[in-house]
Amino acid sequence: MLRSLFSAVSGLRSHQTMMDVIGNNIANVNTTGYKSSQTVFEDTLSQALRSAGAPQNGGGGTNPAQVGLGVRVAGVSTNFSQGSTQVTGRQSDMAIQGDGFFVVQKDGQTMYTRAGAFSFDALGNLVSPEGGRVQGWPAVNGAINTNASVTGLRLPVGQVLAPTATTTIDVGGNLPADAANGATVVHSIDIVDAQGRTIPATTTYTKTGTNTWSAATTVPGPGGSTTNVGTSTLTWDPAAESFTASTMTLSSASLGVAGYRFPADVTVTIGGDATPLTQYAGAGTATARNQDGATMGELQSFTMDSSGILVGIFSNGRTEQLGQVALANFTNPGGLEKAGDSMFRGTANSGAASIGAAGSGGRGMLGSGMLEMSNVDLAQEFTNLVVAQRGFQANSRVVSASDEILQDLVNLKR
Repeated sequence: MLRSLFSAVSGLRSHQTMMDVIGNNIANVNTTGYKSSQTVFEDTLSQALRSAGAPQNGGGGTNPAQVGLGVRVAGVSTNFSQGSTQVTGRQSDMAIQGDGFFVVQKDGQTMYTRAGAFSFDALGNLVSPEGGRVQGWPAVNGAINTNASVTGLRLPVGQVLAPTATTTIDVGGNLPADAANGATVVHSIDIVDAQGRTIPATTTYTKTGTNTWSAATTVPGPGGSTTNVGTSTLTWDPAAESFTASTMTLSSASLGVAGYRFPADVTVTIGGDATPLTQYAGAGTATARNQDGATMGELQSFTMDSSGILVGIFSNGRTEQLGQVALANFTNPGGLEKAGDSMFRGTANSGAASIGAAGSGGRGMLGSGMLEMSNVDLAQEFTNLVVAQRGFQANSRVVSASDEILQDLVNLKR
């Protein structure tokens, strides 16, 4: 009789644990990156009333007769299925699409999390809401080495991007074939020297004969003067429908005389692409479309691609890699230990963390401006709630029935 009483008590205790797990899941239904848990039961040791007997002497065998001694919680497993994604619009919010965990250094410990609600602190460190530093690989001169050890990522607030001297100018449009000798077409474009100074370079095309033009480029010189930094003769080939020379050159020495510093000559491209400089009858539309120089730039914002690379956007329109977020995966994620604050800690049964870039080694891709929400299924949790309640209720009935039988047994003495 006591066996049934103690079995029912173990059932009450186990179903109470199940209720605790369900309650925690429901409480975290809106927790970013939360992974739901599930209670697993197993029966305890059974008492043998009779052992099994083998068939012998023409008689049949007998099965063992056993009475179970109750139930216990075998474990609480974590469900690492993907949660739904919520778009937040904050560039520092990150979500993992697939397997993997963010790596966070917190209080001297390496922790792992799926909750990507990150922000930047006063020093520019990328941190979790509790101040843990997100780990990755900072860029050195725009280059990222993912084979190096991970360290805390930091947005270099106030970083300045050095100016880049112009090396190429792209020219297109049309020089009018029906223009009279001596007619001119003029265009101008700002180029940049090694000091980051912006210099207006003006090119004047003068028709000198049939299918022939002279081109002269000038820049402002000392004392308000004008310095010629490049002169070319352009000859149009009607058969090939292109100028015989595909480039012009602006001399770095002449630019130096004008007071500017260029490490090499500047090449002016007039052919060799899909939109070259042409000579057809009609309007004179020759123009310089772009140049590859840039002035000094200051960091204004950043973006992140699917591999976790943080790309800085500078005031001069240039971009440069600032760092890359690292991800970790495990042979057995179910072996991780929940450490609070939506963090996990590695254990002996989770295996060592394999840290690498997103999209490699089975790790998922990263999304910026979004968060992974809880994977708690409320419909399933409410169903489990009913099951746990009924299980607890049924076990309590066994306790009541065992008590009544024991009372009847005591009453036999009267």
